[in-house]
Amino acid sequence: MIAPPDNELQLTKLFPIIGWLKTYTRQNFNDDLFAGIITSILLVPQGIAYAILAGLPPQLGLYASILPPVVYALLGTSRTLSVGPVSIAAIMIASALTAPEVSALGNPVQNALILSAESGLIMLLMALLRMGGLVNFISHPVLTGFTSGASILIIANQLPLTLGLKSPACGIEMGCYIGYLQTSNIITLLISITAFALLLFFGKPLSAALKRVGLNLTLVTAISKCGPLLTVLLATLAVNYFNLAAQFNVAVVGQVPSGFPVLSLNFINAEKWRILLTYAAFIALIAYVESVAIAKVTANLRGEKIVPNQELIALGAANLATAISGGMPVAGGFSRTMVNFSAGARTQMAMLIAAGILALAVIFFSARFENIPKAALAAIILVAIFGLVRIKHVFHTWNYDRGDGLAELATLLGVLILGIEEGIVLGIILTIARNLRKTSHPHIAVVGRIPETGYYRNIKRHSVETWHHLLLVRIDENITFANINYIEDYLAAELGRQPNIKHIVLIFTSVSDIDTTALEVLEKFNHALQASGKTLNITEAKGPVLDKLKKTDFIKQLKPGQIFFHTEDAVKALV
Repeated sequence: MIAPPDNELQLTKLFPIIGWLKTYTRQNFNDDLFAGIITSILLVPQGIAYAILAGLPPQLGLYASILPPVVYALLGTSRTLSVGPVSIAAIMIASALTAPEVSALGNPVQNALILSAESGLIMLLMALLRMGGLVNFISHPVLTGFTSGASILIIANQLPLTLGLKSPACGIEMGCYIGYLQTSNIITLLISITAFALLLFFGKPLSAALKRVGLNLTLVTAISKCGPLLTVLLATLAVNYFNLAAQFNVAVVGQVPSGFPVLSLNFINAEKWRILLTYAAFIALIAYVESVAIAKVTANLRGEKIVPNQELIALGAANLATAISGGMPVAGGFSRTMVNFSAGARTQMAMLIAAGILALAVIFFSARFENIPKAALAAIILVAIFGLVRIKHVFHTWNYDRGDGLAELATLLGVLILGIEEGIVLGIILTIARNLRKTSHPHIAVVGRIPETGYYRNIKRHSVETWHHLLLVRIDENITFANINYIEDYLAAELGRQPNIKHIVLIFTSVSDIDTTALEVLEKFNHALQASGKTLNITEAKGPVLDKLKKTDFIKQLKPGQIFFHTEDAVKALV
C-alpha cells in the first residue's frame, strides 16, 4: 500500500472531513440524513431558548446554529458532536452582559458578537500554543460543581418566565416577594404546566411504551425527541388561536428577522474588546472543556479518536464564524449530540443536513416564530437542565475523596455566591492547591516482609517481619524540591523512634524522578547518617532514576551503602 504524500496528510489533519469523505458510503448518508432531520427538530426551540436565556434577541441563537456547525464539520475531529448555543455558555453570556462595566457599554448584541469573536481567537491562540491538554487541568469534580451551580442559576433565571413574572425588584423583604408572586399570569402558568407534562411524557414514559410495542430503537429515539418541537408548535397554535398575547398578556418571543444574516465585521470596537476579554476567556475555557468532554463520550462508544488541539482550532473557527454571521458563542451541546448519536449519525454530514434545514426554516418561516410563548421555551430549558444539578454527587465525591469533594462543593457555592467566573477560578485554585499539598506530603510507608514470602508491605496494614537494626521505607512519589524536606523529617522521626537502626533502605518502586534539590538533600542526609555510623541504601530504583544518579557522585558517596535490585536482596545482605 502506497502511503499518501505529506502534504495530503497535513491537509487531512487540518480538515478531518477529507478523511471520512474518502470512505463515505450511501448507507452512511442514509443514516446521516435521518439523524440530521431528527437533530434539526431541536435546533429551533433550543436556539431561541438559549438566546433568550442569554438576554439576547432570538435570532442570535438561530444564527449560531447554522454557520458554526458547518465550520466545525470541516475542522472537527468528532463525527457526532453537535455545535451550537448551549445552556451553560448562555448563562455565562448573560452574566457577562449584565455586569456593570459591560452594561455601561450598551448594545448587548454587539457585545455578544465580540464575546463570540474573542472566544474564537482565544481558542485559536491556545491551539497555536499547543494547549489542547488544558482540558486535563480542570478536574471532573470542579466541572461537575460548576455545572451544578450554573444550572441552579439557570433554573432561578427561567422559573419566573414559567409564571409570567418579570425580574423581581425586591430586596430582602418577604412581603415584597409575596406581592411579587401574586402578579403571576395564570394563563402563562397553564402553558408552562402543559409544556412540562408534554416534555416529561415524551421522555422516559413514551420511550418505554414504544419499546414495549417492539418499535425499532432508532424510531423510538426519533419520536421521543420530537417533544420540544411539538411543545413549541402546540403552545404557539394556542397563542395564535386564542390571541393570548394581546388578551392575557402572555409573553412571546416577538419578531424574528427573516433570511440569513449579512456577514459583517462591524462589531469590532477596541475599548469593548478590552473590557470583554476576561469574560470571553472564561467562556472559551468552559466551551472547550465541555465540548471535548462530550465529544469523548460518543467517540469512545465507537472507538474513534478525538484530537484536543484540533478541537481548539475547530471550536475557535466556529466561534469566529458565529461572530461574523451574527450569532452568540457556541460549544458542543450534550443533548443535541446525544440525540444526533442516538439517531444513528455516522459523520458530521448529519449536522450539515441539520444546519441546512434550519437555514431554510430561518429564511422562509421566521415569521411563524413570533408567537412562541417564552414559558414554553423556559419549560424546555428547565427539563433539559434539571438533570445537570447533581447535589448528590458532591456527597459521593466527599465520601471517596474529601479534597475533591471540597473542591466540588466550593465551586458550586462559589458560582452561586460569588459569580460564575469567580466560582470556576475558586475550584481550579483549590484543585491545584490540593495537588500541590499531595505532592509535598507524599505517602511514605515503613514496610516489612510477609512471612515465608518475598513480598514487602506496610507494617500498619499487614502482619510482617521486621528487624531491629534495619529500616525499610517505601516512598510513593517522585522526590522533588516540594517534598524532600517532608521525606527527610519523616526519616529523622523514624530514626528518633528506633535508635538501634544501623541500615536504612529506601524503596524506590514508585519513584520516577529525583530533582537536583532533592538529590542535594539526600547527599547531606547520607553524610549525616555515615557520621553516626549508619548506612543509606537504595533498592528497586527505575532505570531513568539510576541513569541520572550515575551522572553524579551520589552512588560513590553511598558507600558502604549499596544499591540493590530487589528489596529481598537488601534484606539478605543487611540482616
